[in-house]
Amino acid sequence: MKKVLSGNEAFARAAYEAGVGVVSSYPGTPSTEITECASKYKEFYTEWATNEKVAMEVAIGASLGGKRAMTCMKHVGLNVASDPIMTLSYTGVNAGLVAIVADDPNMYSSQNEQDSRHYARFGKMPMLEPCDSAEAKRFTKEGFAISEEFCTPVLVRSCTRVSHTQTVVELEDRVEAPKFAPENDIQKWVMIPANARRKHKIVENRQEQITELAESDKYNPYVIRDKSIGVVCAGVAYNYVREALPEASTLKLDMVWPLPMKKILAFSKLVDKLYVVEELDPFFETEIKAAGIKVEKLERSLCGELSADAVCALFEGREYEPETDTSLPFRPPNMCPGCSHRGMFYAINRLKLFVTGDIGCYTLGLLPPLKAINTTVCMGASIGMAHGLDKAADGMSQKSVAVIGDSTFLHTGINSLVNTVYNRGHSTVVILDNTITGMTGHQPNAGSGCDIHGEPVPKIDYVNLCKSIGVNPDNIRIVDPFDITKCMEVLKEETSKKAPSVIITNKPCIFADRSVIEESYFIHEDKCSGCTICTRLGCPAILWDAEKRVAHIDETLCTGCHLCIKVCKFGAIEQRSK
Repeated sequence: MKKVLSGNEAFARAAYEAGVGVVSSYPGTPSTEITECASKYKEFYTEWATNEKVAMEVAIGASLGGKRAMTCMKHVGLNVASDPIMTLSYTGVNAGLVAIVADDPNMYSSQNEQDSRHYARFGKMPMLEPCDSAEAKRFTKEGFAISEEFCTPVLVRSCTRVSHTQTVVELEDRVEAPKFAPENDIQKWVMIPANARRKHKIVENRQEQITELAESDKYNPYVIRDKSIGVVCAGVAYNYVREALPEASTLKLDMVWPLPMKKILAFSKLVDKLYVVEELDPFFETEIKAAGIKVEKLERSLCGELSADAVCALFEGREYEPETDTSLPFRPPNMCPGCSHRGMFYAINRLKLFVTGDIGCYTLGLLPPLKAINTTVCMGASIGMAHGLDKAADGMSQKSVAVIGDSTFLHTGINSLVNTVYNRGHSTVVILDNTITGMTGHQPNAGSGCDIHGEPVPKIDYVNLCKSIGVNPDNIRIVDPFDITKCMEVLKEETSKKAPSVIITNKPCIFADRSVIEESYFIHEDKCSGCTICTRLGCPAILWDAEKRVAHIDETLCTGCHLCIKVCKFGAIEQRSK
């Protein structure tokens, strides 16, 4: 049966058909839907892990235990998981293990634009790269076979365009995966130096064997059309080349590492001019040139995405300007109406505190009018950076706070808080607990009280957790983020202390708990003084009528969070039901 699937749905389907036993992941756009879709198959176990390193370790444990295992993450998640997977390359696997990593060219929802192909070369692991949903399913299934044949983890690289676009996929039945007994092999699984030195030689030998596989006709096919131009490409870039240069000869690299250099050389001899078309870094181009094969120069940017039009422009030697649809209304990024983070950011802004921020929807607190984020580096960085500020600049702990979400705190922030306490820091940490992983589409986490299937599970108690780390109970405060006065009072008190302190907000994301939504508010025009204080909250539901010089509430957006009435000094705002 054929079905139209997104790339992410196809990756999940591959796990089902390949007889996978365990999938453990941390959400991150554009990879999130893989595990969400996988969780709908009852034939195997799925879970949200607390971070990508943990997810990778769970997958390793499942492989060791004899079950095929898969883990999925976005490109920056592979940085977090890189520690275990680099050594996994040495230990090898028991049952097959596939890690899917989704890159985000053009950074639609990411803090950097890294190219994950470097990890395959760095870790000496094979990497496959599909160009559509059908290949996403096929390559993932083949990844398990390669993993088991060569005793290696296999990386499958996706990108936003493959993960989120839909193509036709042929559905197949789930197969019984090969049987693997749990392994107890100390020389294989314990990477003390003596064992690791021996395994390094095995890894290098394995690399040569997989290179021979890459040279075979099964992978990396080339098609000779017009011999005047030959293009080496892979993944979504192959689609762009086929559309832009339909007559060009192509060598499509299904296995993007290790590279089949003999086949590339043979292809180069069949065409007059050899080109490489790839997104982001000149990964193929550098390797091919290093092998002594001539590659024609293309003036290509190393930033952002390609497209069929962009490839046309490359070969025509002209500047490429992507078309933009100006008919669409401008929609600036903003926190949602009723967001539980807004009140705390407003209080922070009023106190003019320096904020080390973190990755999450609350990063939007950096935008005007709140302007309450000064740094954002990576998941969990806020607390460590606040500690560094404290140690480097006298008095900064009294002028700054670290702001982090609940999921991000559990991801990697908790380690930094332990470090702050252990090293006698004075930082104040604000945990914006909205009980959900909001940024990636409201996946539950260890603080949500439910698992990936919505089943009840033990819920993290942040107060007791912080106490157990060593934070003085007197320095752990819970506040209602919609109570601005109280937020400011607590912020002043905690930042003044010469000790680590934690402030925890206690209101859920309106999408995680719709019961918090109340009747909307409206503004009496005759009472509004035009002071604009309510508009400084940055709530999308509060508008400004420039002609009348009064504020106005869009009641179709208002969630009745009460925040605006906390700042209006003229009693101009009332709830509709009152």
